[in-house]
Amino acid sequence: MVKSGCRPVSISASFVSMSCALGIVATFCVPFSAQGKASGSARDAKPITDGTSDPAIPYTVTLTPTTQPDLDAAIVASSQLKSLQTSHTVGAYALAGRIRSDYERVTGALESQGYYAGAVTISVHAGARTVDGKDPALPDILKELGKNQKVAITVRATTGPRFSLGTVVLTMPPPEQPPEHSQKQPSVVSHTSAQGTAPSGRTSAPPASTAVAATSGQAIAQAEPVTLSATELKAFGLKPGQPAVAADVLAAQNSLLNELQEEGYATATVSTPLAYLRPHDQKLDIVFRVSRGPKVVIGPIAMTGLKQTNQSYLMNRLELREGEIYRPSRIEAARQDLAATGVFSSVQVRNNPPIVTLPATKTLMPGVLQAMPIEFSFREAKRRTLSAQVGYSTDLGGRVGVSWTHHNLLGNAEQLRLTALVTGLGGSAQQGLGYDVYADFMKPDFLSKGQNLSVRLEGIRQLLYSYHQTAIIGRAGLNRHIGRYWNVSGGVLGEQEQIKQFGDTRSYFIIAAPLNATFDNTQLANPIDPATHGVRASLSVTPSESLESGSSFFTLLSAQVSTYFDLHHLGISRPGRSVIAVRGIVGSVQGASTYQIPPDQRLYAGGPATVRGFRYQGVGPQYGKTKYAIGGTSMDAGSVEFRQRLPMNLGVAGFVDAGQVGTGSRPGQGTLRVGYGGGVRYFTPIGPIRVDVALPMNRPAYGDKWELYFGLGETF
Repeated sequence: MVKSGCRPVSISASFVSMSCALGIVATFCVPFSAQGKASGSARDAKPITDGTSDPAIPYTVTLTPTTQPDLDAAIVASSQLKSLQTSHTVGAYALAGRIRSDYERVTGALESQGYYAGAVTISVHAGARTVDGKDPALPDILKELGKNQKVAITVRATTGPRFSLGTVVLTMPPPEQPPEHSQKQPSVVSHTSAQGTAPSGRTSAPPASTAVAATSGQAIAQAEPVTLSATELKAFGLKPGQPAVAADVLAAQNSLLNELQEEGYATATVSTPLAYLRPHDQKLDIVFRVSRGPKVVIGPIAMTGLKQTNQSYLMNRLELREGEIYRPSRIEAARQDLAATGVFSSVQVRNNPPIVTLPATKTLMPGVLQAMPIEFSFREAKRRTLSAQVGYSTDLGGRVGVSWTHHNLLGNAEQLRLTALVTGLGGSAQQGLGYDVYADFMKPDFLSKGQNLSVRLEGIRQLLYSYHQTAIIGRAGLNRHIGRYWNVSGGVLGEQEQIKQFGDTRSYFIIAAPLNATFDNTQLANPIDPATHGVRASLSVTPSESLESGSSFFTLLSAQVSTYFDLHHLGISRPGRSVIAVRGIVGSVQGASTYQIPPDQRLYAGGPATVRGFRYQGVGPQYGKTKYAIGGTSMDAGSVEFRQRLPMNLGVAGFVDAGQVGTGSRPGQGTLRVGYGGGVRYFTPIGPIRVDVALPMNRPAYGDKWELYFGLGETF
């Protein structure tokens, strides 16, 4: 029972999790003491000012550690003395006010971890004097300090016993009380409503109660109890006897609300918990007000804000259907899917009440006719963008170019990209300037959701030491996502080219049907970001027919796999800081010998894509004792790389690569070449900028002594 002299105490979890804000109301049943009155008056005191601009007083603050790391972190996060000591120095009166506010803030940190009988002591060492932080004369003492006198502040928290949860009860919201009745209540305690943000974007606040009961027993008696299902109990998770940590109480409130909404109760509410302290028992009783509301399905779906995008395209793409059970996770997944089209700067979704009644023929849940309308709102991004490309390596030289992209050509998220590059700006594998000009067209959801049509028309000229090539290439294909990690593609390709190799010029017309399958479970939102776990794998089969300069049929086979291991799993680094990356590549040409296939269709190695330390196409059979590569019909290569993140967005890497090219169709033939090296990384919001230097361990005749690579993103 509540004794005379009880007072409400607010406790907060904001010091535990910066994303949480708690409004638990606690009735603290202890008699007022002189210390308690002083604390209360300190909290209620108004800021003092002399109306002048006081000189700033620098100070140092020491937070005496407790035996609880979580509590120490909460105290550090709560203390304004600590957070503002270097960035916001203030005068005497403002500093005294900051000290007084830290009593309440550190006390809140104690209570957020369940220490409701703790105490806070703040000592101020001003010159030769040591003053209690609550001393009324503190502002004047600080003002009298000389220029060279220092102020040292020590904050010490005494925990006392840790409270545990007592009774944990869920009831329906109490009936609304008429105004005249609520005015007769002996004690009315206002409490802050905790708003639960539904995935629809609308906040869901609990029903208002005109009075807060003085004891947990009275609160329980105000309304009917609520019984949870086994699934709801598991989501709720709170049990009597566990530590009275405010963040856990808030997490239970949010988890239960999420579970109720996932079951179709779109208007469900779980109120801010009422908390009642029992100091003598060192317990905290908790009462939640829970209202399920009606079970609903998805109602009519509206879309607003569309200007250049066709609503019919989005409705066909949308996997959410009118009449299915209301589930915030499904609604959010639909929102993310629409945002992934790449034509919107923002996509929002919200409930659009009032609840409507659907005809029985429209609901997909028998017996559930009430429906919550949903509204998607869009803000379209710029339809046209211009970007530049730049890259450099000592073997391929520099390449510069520009791309123009239209992101919504016909109103259905079609993308058209025009690119022009100048290549061969220097480089040990180049003999002159070249170009690469191409137009890409991509139509998403072609014939089926998740299936994209891509078309490319390309003109290319490159003057490599291995061969000179001038070609026009056209290709078209379908790309389809399968499941969460798989992607498959297939298409057709036609290429008309002229190639000069070793003084012999020939023309080729090639028809091919490339088939590809890729697997990627690294789960990166930005594909340029370095992977820290998972596997990437690809398999390619390309049947090809060369119809000029002798007819030949051959099939290109290639496979590549890379995996990433975070040393955090061995307990020797923080997550994502130290990573070992491993890559393996094999390739084979079936059905034809080396000289029966066009030079550009042969297999080569060397460069960042295979073996660093050797120039592009610098690994494999060579023409006589020259630097001219012949190419081969088999290839294999492997890489091991260690990547280490450093402070200030920096990183380093060390690697060893090895590979070989042979003239047979079975990989593992040829002369094995090994390269090694290292590099630095600078991590930017769009990905790491990479600079690598590599050296050959067994350099061939006329091979380069070293290679330098510069680019964006890791090599694999």
